[in-house]
Amino acid sequence: MAYDFIGLVNDVNRRLNEVELTSANFAGAVGYYAQAKDAVNSAIRHINFEQFEWPFNHVMREETLSAGVTRYAFPADLKSVDMDTFRVKASTTFNNKTAKLRILSYEEYLDKFVDQEYNSTANGTDIPRYVFKTPDMGYGVTPSPKENYEIVYEYYRVPVDLVNSTDVPSVPEVFRHVINDGAMYYAYMFRSDLEASQLSLQKFQQGIRDMRTIYINRYDYVRSTVIER
Repeated sequence: MAYDFIGLVNDVNRRLNEVELTSANFAGAVGYYAQAKDAVNSAIRHINFEQFEWPFNHVMREETLSAGVTRYAFPADLKSVDMDTFRVKASTTFNNKTAKLRILSYEEYLDKFVDQEYNSTANGTDIPRYVFKTPDMGYGVTPSPKENYEIVYEYYRVPVDLVNSTDVPSVPEVFRHVINDGAMYYAYMFRSDLEASQLSLQKFQQGIRDMRTIYINRYDYVRSTVIER
């Protein structure tokens, strides 16, 4: 069975001894079948919100700055961003090297550099050296860029719900069973089978804990710098 939206929904249908959907009737599914689709999305949504920084939701974003423009918006699907990953990308066009941006607090920017938004030239002043997070889900750079530099940063996204039969979740296929257990919890709740729903919920929660153990609960190796005599 393919690892896509219709495949996950039909996993639920088989467990409940229901007729499986096809690509022809998937989009127009109603009643129980519409709820089965919702159950799959609810399970995936639960997994994605259970942890802020699942590695499978990691995004490396490249964005072009505009000369003279200080503030920029984050992507709409952003969940959390690592401000320490911002860097200006090397460019032979503008003859600049890759340079990591230092972090400023918004208050420090307002205290020391905000005047650039009102008095800088239309073409900016220099290569940015600092980055700060704005209160409106955005970021800013200073000095104001004098060229259309490429900036790179990393963030974790909130995936959108699956819609089409061939949509594939961001959760790796190896954890298909975790999605299935979560979907069964919601499906059993729909059918008012509280005992079966609680058993599925326990399996679902254990599956998420296993995912966290694999992906999140890791410890960096620390090398001793002690000089033995």
